[in-house]
Amino acid sequence: QVPLVESGGGSVQSGGSLRLSCVVSVGTFSNYYMCWFRQAPGKEREGVATIESDSTPTYADSVKGRFTISQDSAKNTLYLQMNSLRPEDTAIYYCAAARGPKPSWLRGSLLSAYYDTWGHGTQVTVSS
Repeated sequence: QVPLVESGGGSVQSGGSLRLSCVVSVGTFSNYYMCWFRQAPGKEREGVATIESDSTPTYADSVKGRFTISQDSAKNTLYLQMNSLRPEDTAIYYCAAARGPKPSWLRGSLLSAYYDTWGHGTQVTVSS
């Protein structure tokens, strides 16, 4: 398993922005496929965004138009830019990884079952 280190969480007011980062601290970033998930209190973990090797993103309907996923292979880092934050975005955000290559049938999937390495998470709190 490859260590994942998330950062960038915090507390903001509704309408604010945060940028989350997830660093692959060991190994080669391009050897993994990755995804952002979140889990709110009392709710199941849900997929937020993933990005393909050709940089094609997939977003959950709840964040489309507000969140942007990106990656910088030179920095071994996955990002999640979150704009127009809402109280319902409050959750612990996790990045997850699995060793590639990503199967073609998994393209665009936000299912957590296909990821075997998880970061510790970063808390995002949005107040109204």
